[in-house]
Amino acid sequence: MARFSKIQTLAAMSTTGMVPVFYHKDLEIAKQVVKACYLGGVRAFEFTNRGDFAQEVFGELVKFAAKECPDMILGIGSIVDPATAALYIQLGANFIVGPLFNPEIAKVCNRRLIPYTPGCGSVSEIGFAQELGCDLCKVFPAGNVGGPSFVKNVKAPMPWSMLMVTGGVEPTEENLTSWIKAGVTCVGMGSNLFPADVIKAENWDAISDKCKESLDFIVKARN
Repeated sequence: MARFSKIQTLAAMSTTGMVPVFYHKDLEIAKQVVKACYLGGVRAFEFTNRGDFAQEVFGELVKFAAKECPDMILGIGSIVDPATAALYIQLGANFIVGPLFNPEIAKVCNRRLIPYTPGCGSVSEIGFAQELGCDLCKVFPAGNVGGPSFVKNVKAPMPWSMLMVTGGVEPTEENLTSWIKAGVTCVGMGSNLFPADVIKAENWDAISDKCKESLDFIVKARN
């Protein structure tokens, strides 16, 4: 079961403004990355369902975070069908994210009061997702469907919309500021936050520093 309520989860995403997105088949590396992000101020983390036995890594990661990173809210990404969503909810996922919008996933998540953030590439998709109770919708791939201007133009007629953007997000002041000023609730950031050479060198402090710097840019852009 999820350790955090739907309200707590959405509040953490909104308050911090950033959700790291990461996958690695090696559990120990995944643990170190989660811990590094936690030390850098991150409070919502998306592990992605990208490889064989990803569910086994995630299950252990949930147990690790409960002990070592007690305020870290772990969710799962790259979910495209309801059966997989149900599996990860049983393993302790606090939120479900997908690259697309599947109404059947919304039903599974709503039944358990788990936030479902589907990938939406149009205003209509965002509207349909909101109808089915998706409080936070993911604009994906954000850099390809219009960038910050897309978010700004969606928020004009639909100001109640809570939007997370993934794809085309970079840990630079210029990039993060453009997204925040456009009106996003939070950003999802993957490979740009976790360069392959940094992971290979096991330079966990560098990840903590990058997270802290990115969160500082977000705070500055909101003020």
